[in-house]
Amino acid sequence: MSIAENAKPSRKQRVRTLWISDVHLGTRDCQAEHLSAFLKQYHADKVYLVGDIIDGWKMRGGMYWPQAHTNVIRRLLTMSKRGTEVIYVTGNHDEFLRRYSKLILGNIQLVDEAVHLTADGRRLLVIHGDQFDVITRYHRWLAFLGDSAYEFTLTLNRWLNHWRAKYGYGYWSLSAYLKHKVKTAVNFISDFEEAIAHECVKRGLDGVVCGHIHHAEIREVGGVEYLNCGDWVESCTALIEHWDGTIELFRLADAHVKVKSPQAPEPVGETV
Repeated sequence: MSIAENAKPSRKQRVRTLWISDVHLGTRDCQAEHLSAFLKQYHADKVYLVGDIIDGWKMRGGMYWPQAHTNVIRRLLTMSKRGTEVIYVTGNHDEFLRRYSKLILGNIQLVDEAVHLTADGRRLLVIHGDQFDVITRYHRWLAFLGDSAYEFTLTLNRWLNHWRAKYGYGYWSLSAYLKHKVKTAVNFISDFEEAIAHECVKRGLDGVVCGHIHHAEIREVGGVEYLNCGDWVESCTALIEHWDGTIELFRLADAHVKVKSPQAPEPVGETV
């Protein structure tokens, strides 16, 4: 299947489905302004919130909730009121919501997982993915320790992009760059992808849409489609399904480059 080029639309666009994950509202590193601007660009029949939208872990230690975070919630509620079906899939950072799974409020549903049928008939498991992370499931103290180290890199990332914006440069993720360079992180991502793909094979599904590891990607793993939404704290990425069933990986950094250099050659689309 050919995947459309990564591009930020110039005006509001009608699409079939949006997937976003790992927004981490309630943290200082949440890129809420960028997410609100992204959501304003689209009319969507369905929006999947694929876990860790609200960071319950961080909010236990103190409240941080600026207006920009409220604006994201308002934007989603507005989309729901205008007919968009919003499906909130719980994650590990918002696991406090799992006790309310199967709750339906108008066009908003709260679930632990879902199966999405694409326009061209593929059945995709939609799940946050923490269930396939050995550290999160069996070594929670390591998960909290790793979260603290990750927060430090995000702080560096925030300051770096403050100065980049000041000098007219687009968004770029230092933390995502480091993740690609550290061998243990690369191995962890590979193990996670293989585990979740194996679950799809067991269930007889065509693929999976997930989040959790903050690593956006579209590729084939273990004979099934693997689609990861990424996140809105470092990479600022999302998945978009168009009316023919093709699924596009949106990257904010690529969109900034394209806007700044409109005459640059188009990137080659990914295939799965």
